[in-house]
Amino acid sequence: MAKVSVGLRGWRFDEAEIFTDEGELRPLDEIPEEPRERLVRLVSLVEEPCDVCYLEHGDEAINRCNQARVVYGEPHGEVLLCAEHESDFIYWFREAGGSDHKGTVEFGDTFHEWVAAGNGPPEGYAAVEHVDEDPDELPDPPDQTEIQRRVEAGFDGDRIDIRALAGEDADADDRVGTDDVDDAGVDLSTDYPSNR
Repeated sequence: MAKVSVGLRGWRFDEAEIFTDEGELRPLDEIPEEPRERLVRLVSLVEEPCDVCYLEHGDEAINRCNQARVVYGEPHGEVLLCAEHESDFIYWFREAGGSDHKGTVEFGDTFHEWVAAGNGPPEGYAAVEHVDEDPDELPDPPDQTEIQRRVEAGFDGDRIDIRALAGEDADADDRVGTDDVDDAGVDLSTDYPSNR
């Protein structure tokens, strides 16, 4: 079974698990749980900057950051890297104890702390040589809108009454209305930061 990367190098998928024979992405409910979780996570990662670049430049100079090209680690504990900084990660993983954190949610944070402390590979340390048949032609994962559409495709819209589950009476007079939200000063139009 062929292994493929999608969107970013690093995370490898069994091609038959995520693509149909026609090369289309399978419906999400047909993709096994672990690859599905990685695929959905990739949607929010493909446009992100390299973590090392971001640690160097921050939000104030984010335009100086290279876009990530590779991902290592587990979902929500991953490390995103550009080609220039992949050797930093490889050195940390192989020579500076990074492999001790493999498979943990702290994996990414531990690497970030190591970089933020001023660590890096010695001069001339070589990164991994990747053999890509066509490195610029990785298939793109579906965008967030497409993922949401696929998640909602089988959703029948049933509502759960938490009060009834708790044994309380769900009186119409107890429901929160538009006036209650206005009185509370809640701004529902606020954009909240994403998880990255």
